[in-house]
Amino acid sequence: MMDTEGSEIHMGDLGGAASAKAEDGEIWTFSVRSFNSPLPERTIHVNYDGFAEDVKVCDELLVDGGMVRFEVIEKIGPDVKCLCTDPGLLLPRANLTFWRDGSLVRERNAMLPTISSKDWLDIDFGIAEGVDFIAVSFVKSAEVINHLKSYIAARCRDREIAVVAKIESIDSLKNLEEIIRASDGAMVARGDLGAQIPLEQVPSAQQKIVKLCRQLNKPVIVASQLLDSMIEYPTPTRAEVADVSEAVRQRADALMLSGESAMGQYPEKALIVLRSVSLRIERWWREEKRHEGMELPDITSSFSDKISEEICNSAAKMANTLGVDAVFVYTKTGHMASLLSRCRPDCPIFAFTSSTSVRRRLNLQWGLIPFRLSFSDDMESNLNRTFSLLKARGMIQSGDLVIALSDMLQSIQVMHVP
Repeated sequence: MMDTEGSEIHMGDLGGAASAKAEDGEIWTFSVRSFNSPLPERTIHVNYDGFAEDVKVCDELLVDGGMVRFEVIEKIGPDVKCLCTDPGLLLPRANLTFWRDGSLVRERNAMLPTISSKDWLDIDFGIAEGVDFIAVSFVKSAEVINHLKSYIAARCRDREIAVVAKIESIDSLKNLEEIIRASDGAMVARGDLGAQIPLEQVPSAQQKIVKLCRQLNKPVIVASQLLDSMIEYPTPTRAEVADVSEAVRQRADALMLSGESAMGQYPEKALIVLRSVSLRIERWWREEKRHEGMELPDITSSFSDKISEEICNSAAKMANTLGVDAVFVYTKTGHMASLLSRCRPDCPIFAFTSSTSVRRRLNLQWGLIPFRLSFSDDMESNLNRTFSLLKARGMIQSGDLVIALSDMLQSIQVMHVP
């Protein structure tokens, strides 16, 4: 997955430093000037040329969603002098927002394009390098997603690249359903989102996004500050563990680390903690047999897709009722595997596809363990080959009860592993 930078206002690099610490009461300069030599002490470059014109004295400047806060105290030409009022760690290219009289100043951001000229160059690079997903920052409408999809289709005819909408602004929330319908998935980018809406609204916004993605059969990633303390410390706070647990209980498809792995001191340990907590909560969910009663509306239009949807709904109910050990799904496009994942059955879902790109994309979806397999015309042969493959890996054993689905035969079977 590659992530576009977006056109929002942000800081530049910190003169080559990985981070900088802003202390309470310090005076920092935010400047639109270009510096050929190393940055002067306590000086930060801003990417937006109109920054000094737009801010006013007494405005509050938030860095990276409020991780550091400044008050504007003076404007001198292209330079803005700011007093640090809430200390913290400054990271390169962090997002900047400014507030006036308790309200977010967003008129300028609203006029900036969602995908910048630099983003288009990065997207071309990602296409050439064979990325599976492109995450679009600060999506304002479905039009942006549709434009990017058309652009990708014209330049990448031999495979599909999924477009993920990052929900991290007020505009994203206002047009949430149309954005999610147009995209191939969504990311709850809580850090930047928390800079644009009151902090106490972030949990309910996350729950709304996760639920809507599930209903519309779009994978959803919960990201930002999951284990933020592990940037500096080897263990997370108990509150962070509870936060991770809540995202798992909401049945999000994926959880994503950011600063913890990008520049933290304990990246591998952070990943181990994230995985262990997620596995424990999922196991607890199955042990307690907490089958949630979320209403899943019909999402397909063609008759063939409606059949697949009903097969997957029935298979998930059968899996939970019979207590099967696994569900096998044989799919060319990945669509049936995606529909089954949407139902969140209590057992592992092994997805088999002949496409490498489909296999890689299915890794993002809840509960799916994808494999690439060259299909034969004989379904019995496909079953036996996959039984042998998974038995050799210790993932199933003889006598296990499994359900097998196929979008090639539009069929459902219940059987024991020989």
